[in-house]
Amino acid sequence: MKRPPELSILRGLLFLFDIDNVDDSEKEQVIVSKDINNVVELTELFDILMRPEFTSYSDSDREWYIDTLIYYLGVGESFDSIFDKITTYFDDDVEDRRKFMQVLLECLLKYQAELVK
Repeated sequence: MKRPPELSILRGLLFLFDIDNVDDSEKEQVIVSKDINNVVELTELFDILMRPEFTSYSDSDREWYIDTLIYYLGVGESFDSIFDKITTYFDDDVEDRRKFMQVLLECLLKYQAELVK
């Protein structure tokens, strides 16, 4: 049975970049070295830090994150409630939160496809 989309799980996914989560100076340096408003650099950041995290999740959890992103992007969610509740190491504010989440979705779909090869 598929789990319904829940916006709150996306905050958990992005906790990887939260100031309260990162105790590793190398990870912190990677995060601050990327321009998160540049699609190429954001994708690089996700590839470095999100790929290993996401691929360690169960099949059902990965599917839940992907389905949730697809759903909320489809209904026009702003994602303000997610970004307003986390404090990240990002040097800049995320200018286009929907674009950020779209890039995240594209990366998660890519990682998922790599797993099912």
